[in-house]
Amino acid sequence: MKKLFIFLFLTWLTATGKAAPRTFQVSSPDGNYVFTFIQENTDGITRLYYTLSYKRKNIVEKSELGVEIKNKLLESAMGIPNDQCARWGDNLTFIGVDSARCERSWKPLYGERSEIPDNYRSLQVKFRKGELPKEKAPKDYDRTPSYLMNIEVRAYNEGVAFRYHFPLITSGMFVHITDELTEFSMPEGTTAWHEPWAQSPATQRPLEGWEDESERPLTMRLPDGLTVSLGEARMVDYVRTKFALSPSRPHTLQTSMYDCADIITPYNTPWRVIMAAERPVELIAHNYIYLNLNEPCALQGDLSWIKPGKVFRSRLSQKEALDAVDFAAERGLQYIHLDAGWYGSEIIMEHDATKVIENLDLDIPSICRYAATKNIGVWLYVNQRALMQQLDQLLPVYKEWGIKGIKFGFVQIGNQLWTVWLHNAVRKCADYGIMVDIHDEYRPTGVSRTLPHLMTQEGIAGNEIMPDARHNTTLPFNRFLCGPADYTPCYFNSRVKNTHGHQLAMPVVYYSPITFLYWYDTPSLYHGEKELEFWKNVPVTWDETYPIDGEIGEYVAIARRSGEKWFVGVMNGMEARTLSLSTDFLSPKKKYILTLYQDDPKLDTRTKVSVSQRTIKGGEKIKLNLLASGGAAMEITEKK
Repeated sequence: MKKLFIFLFLTWLTATGKAAPRTFQVSSPDGNYVFTFIQENTDGITRLYYTLSYKRKNIVEKSELGVEIKNKLLESAMGIPNDQCARWGDNLTFIGVDSARCERSWKPLYGERSEIPDNYRSLQVKFRKGELPKEKAPKDYDRTPSYLMNIEVRAYNEGVAFRYHFPLITSGMFVHITDELTEFSMPEGTTAWHEPWAQSPATQRPLEGWEDESERPLTMRLPDGLTVSLGEARMVDYVRTKFALSPSRPHTLQTSMYDCADIITPYNTPWRVIMAAERPVELIAHNYIYLNLNEPCALQGDLSWIKPGKVFRSRLSQKEALDAVDFAAERGLQYIHLDAGWYGSEIIMEHDATKVIENLDLDIPSICRYAATKNIGVWLYVNQRALMQQLDQLLPVYKEWGIKGIKFGFVQIGNQLWTVWLHNAVRKCADYGIMVDIHDEYRPTGVSRTLPHLMTQEGIAGNEIMPDARHNTTLPFNRFLCGPADYTPCYFNSRVKNTHGHQLAMPVVYYSPITFLYWYDTPSLYHGEKELEFWKNVPVTWDETYPIDGEIGEYVAIARRSGEKWFVGVMNGMEARTLSLSTDFLSPKKKYILTLYQDDPKLDTRTKVSVSQRTIKGGEKIKLNLLASGGAAMEITEKK
């Protein structure tokens, strides 16, 4: 990337004998985002701050930057008191600044888009923390060792991200990060869709009175009507972070670390991501910023074994597994899945995940062979207890059996040890051509760009708890911004709290390259329902994504294109409504055949979903009368 060294302004004035704030700015290519970095003296202490605006509106007010580091050897070597040494953000010595620009695009192996723009302007502000006195420097050092930290910022049209970079420390010491000082001071009156943990519902609350943390992405509504989302990208070797209220500053969030992190320089912390939008669906349209903040694909050679698809969960007997293969082949699915229990209790350490438990009639290699004759693959559930103990034994066995993917169960998340273990385990699976689905509290940060066989993950309150329609129409605006989720759409289960039209739309609205359909269902429950042709036809990866309209917790409509065909999913919230949806994603000069699947309570069928066809023109409005907790799905093909 070409270095520019161009900044909107740099101020270091001494009008009153005191240094005025040192200030740098970086703007997104379209000029909508402006990130301002500030170093100023407050009460005798020089600290780091930033502000962020979007379309000339303040979205993050003056907020602190920095980390807290404790290292006794480092403190004594620099001769700095502990309270001053710990806060890396206080009294840093400015040593330089760089800027750059990036203008490119890249093609993912699969995704929500066939091509992704990667255009940004960047800023890197460099600092030194203390300096080792020359008399204490080792004799073989050709220069005085010092301790360095840079603030890196990228401003995209899609959002802004920043992180802390620690260049190589010449003393060779490790760095013990005990806290992040990163703040997000929001305009007064901001409300947030608060989630205490990854598999909980979201509740809209003001930025006050929380006694717990909130998950990320954290989506907020500002008093001026803007929608803002805070997130995290490229978290591969750090600790889990959430957002907590500042104990000292009103309407201010701070980054809350699960535990401390020990790092060896050079090192980058995860990116802190801030997105803003005038219409909430614009956040969905720009969610690829998370992928752009990760490294390119690290896998080499033939990657044809990485195959997105739809999955049916089988019960644990030979007959039921073979029936599941037949059902998957008939209904346009690509995989079956053998869930927990096939090797015994998943929570007992002694149970061996290389063998089927004795009391089950289940021959996994023969199931894999039969499935292969019908172009169906097999996934296995394996709890992390077994993975931790047996991973190096399991992978060659599963490859020999013909297993295509592993669902990691009950993963440990939070501290740095388990973060590193998890991503190393995912990497090992690639060596055996095995895909991965991570379950429980893990939330994506765009790592699937680097490791594209990490297909999907849970980290969501999905159909295991049967959420209501308000929750379902909130998810596209928070959880799905950071990556795919294994929600497990159901169809026939009686516990579902919304209509069949609502469930039918899920594979379009909810992106997941491995999508489990008919969760809790069996093949015998299918009675030839016509509308389920939609699930047979719908793909799980896309060439183009066009969010049409939506309001958080109220409704959402998304169009996606695969090849020449468009699919549309519409999910409604808790109140009936009429929508008039634009088809601006279609060519205005062409006509199209629209197949519409929607709830019809007047039908005398058990699912009460009608199927109809008509011709439309590109750009024509489509009127939908949606039931409370209802929905609709569409297939659109060009009329020849």
